[in-house]
Amino acid sequence: MSQAKRTTIADIARLAGVSPGAVSFALNGRPGVSEQTRQRILEIADAHQWQPSSAARALVGSRAGVVGFAVNRPARTLGTEAFFTDLIAGVQSALAEHGIALQLVVVSSIDEELATYRRWRSANQVDGVIVIDPRDDDPRLTLLAALPLPAVVIGSSASADVPPTIWLDDGAAANALFDYLAALGHRRIAYVSGPEEFQHTRIRAEVLDALAARAVSGETRVTDFSPAAAAAETRTLLRRAERPTAIVYDNDVMAIAGLRVAQEMGVAVPGALSIASFDDSVVTGLVHPSITCLTRDTFALGEQAAQFLLQTIDAADPLPARRGPAPALTIRESTAAPAGR
Repeated sequence: MSQAKRTTIADIARLAGVSPGAVSFALNGRPGVSEQTRQRILEIADAHQWQPSSAARALVGSRAGVVGFAVNRPARTLGTEAFFTDLIAGVQSALAEHGIALQLVVVSSIDEELATYRRWRSANQVDGVIVIDPRDDDPRLTLLAALPLPAVVIGSSASADVPPTIWLDDGAAANALFDYLAALGHRRIAYVSGPEEFQHTRIRAEVLDALAARAVSGETRVTDFSPAAAAAETRTLLRRAERPTAIVYDNDVMAIAGLRVAQEMGVAVPGALSIASFDDSVVTGLVHPSITCLTRDTFALGEQAAQFLLQTIDAADPLPARRGPAPALTIRESTAAPAGR
């Protein structure tokens, strides 16, 4: 194919062996094609630097009236995390007040997320995006600034960078939870985390490591956020001759999975093991024993992130970072002083 000729939907259809209609569905994120076919079409479009025609751009106008949210989580487990259901509900609620739609895409890798941003920008599909789970030296933030595509990052600390951040003080939150356990007398604490590349994972692990100055032995066990992985790590920890007296999990579903393993293994909670979570939900208060958590208004966080993004889209100059809802430690039945204290 000549590089001088602009790639069309018909060209992509021919290369992918599908109809032009299927290509249109895939490029616009609409149902009607399998995920495997969609990915093949997107890869071909990206390889040939496809862009919509100027006529197509004119039809959609200067604003798409849509905000994008690409979530890098296993699709099978996303619906089980109360954090995301509450966050998305809050985002949608704030956008609906302005007649703005939300385009939610579940991606399987950071490369797929980057490709999604490029496609959204080239096709004028979204006016801006919400970004979750920032990393150190995050390539997504560099790309969004270069495209440019307005964005707001839900992060773990204040940042002067572009895109701006709505931040949750994960350092203070981690100190509140780990300090509470140390004050109860726990000297062996395990942290069952999500992926280690996320900033909040690093911050929480560093806070736990710093407790060595108070004679606390801390250990971080990295997982993929799934309850199955959390259960497997809990079994490994509880099989040890010198097992931890407290385990903290990154989210509520992981903590419930860990509680179930402890009960199956005959480890009394909180008598022989304290359990806590960095995320709260209705379910953590209903299980027995109910689980000690950091409680935050995630619905309000979603609302604030959406409102911040709309302001960013309209702003002539970069906006400063702003703080999101502060979490509070909710103490329930799953934590107590270790045996012998």
